[in-house]
Amino acid sequence: MSEKLYEGKAKVLYATDDPQQVIQYFKDDATAFNAQKRGTIVDKGVMNCAISSKIFQELEKVGVPTHFISQKSEREMLVKRLKIVPIEVVVRNVIAGSLAKRMGRPEGESLPNTIVELYYKDDALGDPMINDDHVFTFKLATPDDLTAIRRMAVQVNNYLKSFFDRLGIRLVDFKLEFGRDVTGQLVLGDEITPDGCRLWDKATNEKMDKDRFRRDLGGVEEAYQKVYQLVTGA
Repeated sequence: MSEKLYEGKAKVLYATDDPQQVIQYFKDDATAFNAQKRGTIVDKGVMNCAISSKIFQELEKVGVPTHFISQKSEREMLVKRLKIVPIEVVVRNVIAGSLAKRMGRPEGESLPNTIVELYYKDDALGDPMINDDHVFTFKLATPDDLTAIRRMAVQVNNYLKSFFDRLGIRLVDFKLEFGRDVTGQLVLGDEITPDGCRLWDKATNEKMDKDRFRRDLGGVEEAYQKVYQLVTGA
């Protein structure tokens, strides 16, 4: 077994013979509310690996640099080793989740413009929301980095909105992470799956993502399976 470099809530990173590449292994573990709620979604790792692999490949085609190299197995993705920028970027197209609570607005209301939010990536602190001043004061990223991150986040959103719309899915919001590879290039990392995206059926607004687990709505595996089938054509 390769050396384990890191284990998170949903994935494990393993070393490879190439110091510039790592294996990203997708688990079936599910967490919510900063890991206060835990469970298992059957075959989530298999579905998320395939979904994310497909989406990264599609994003590469439209000029978004990512850490994706290849899918090695049902649960394993070969990716570039990154130095992660400690900022989680949340892109919102529709009012839902914490935005609905913060603003006192009902879920499902389309936003007149896309909102890009920044969060400090630190599980122990609960990933608090931050702004540009925090980023620069605490040297989380340079002004040029943040400009590039925002530009790529909007580019990813513009593409994914159309991508999911063609599949009959409404892209409500989603989380992105970025990092620098060994050449210093800023690229999209982590994953893009129903774990980190709110995806609603375009016709019914039925939830097709991890909110079904968070809110005990049932049909969790079925929702992931439907997204998996639509995205991959399986």
